[in-house]
Amino acid sequence: MKLWKKILIGFFTAYLLLAAVVWIVVSLPPARFAAVIAKLPTSEKPGMLFMVVPIGPLMMLARAGHLRPGDMAPDFRLPVLHSQEMVQLASFRGQKPVALVFGSYT
Repeated sequence: MKLWKKILIGFFTAYLLLAAVVWIVVSLPPARFAAVIAKLPTSEKPGMLFMVVPIGPLMMLARAGHLRPGDMAPDFRLPVLHSQEMVQLASFRGQKPVALVFGSYT
């Protein structure tokens, strides 16, 4: 095999391995993912990893979830804003509709 084919196969293999590592990292539970991603360059200074591997699309695939329209939302508990009280989603089932809003509401 010619040298350039070996080099091309080597780069392709290295890229696949790097993409696999990124997939594993973006599939970690949120706390572990945050600890790992905090050590990487930011989007302001992305570094070579962000230019070579499509981290955004891989993250969207890994974190897409499996819920479909009409599926029951998984139960969770969250603190009430400006309070020590906790609220649980299951406590509203069968009583009233609940809208889940993620992000800024200001």
